[in-house]
Amino acid sequence: MDLSNLKPAEGSVKNQGKRIGRGQGSGKGGTATRGHKGAKSRSGYSKKVGFEGGQMPLQRRVPKFGFTNINRVEYQGVNLDTLQQLVDDKKVKDTVDFNTLLELGLATKTELVKILGRGELKSKLKVTAHKFTASAKAAIEAAGGEAVTL
Repeated sequence: MDLSNLKPAEGSVKNQGKRIGRGQGSGKGGTATRGHKGAKSRSGYSKKVGFEGGQMPLQRRVPKFGFTNINRVEYQGVNLDTLQQLVDDKKVKDTVDFNTLLELGLATKTELVKILGRGELKSKLKVTAHKFTASAKAAIEAAGGEAVTL
């Protein structure tokens, strides 16, 4: 060890960062790196979401049309062929309920589930869901299963 390779102990020196706005002598006084005038140079400035510098924002330029029903009920659809695939993969045996669908990632806990009639169901299943299409209910019962509405 000699004077050419001395260095302070690990973690003993902390870089405090630039001290901005502490007078002209610091080289970071005056405007304190904020430039001259304008909203961004003021204290308390925060840009509003969608603000475009005073230009009419996109959200207000685009024409609005149509209607959104606030009472609409959205269902997560699960088809019969999906249920048959689960049986073929031995992921379900004889019952499919909401918790099973959650664990398999076919729905989230906030969603309502509707069983749809695409594909065919060969195995006897007791299916529990929020809603069924007429064709899905018929197919489940035709296969000897049971459709239970939550």
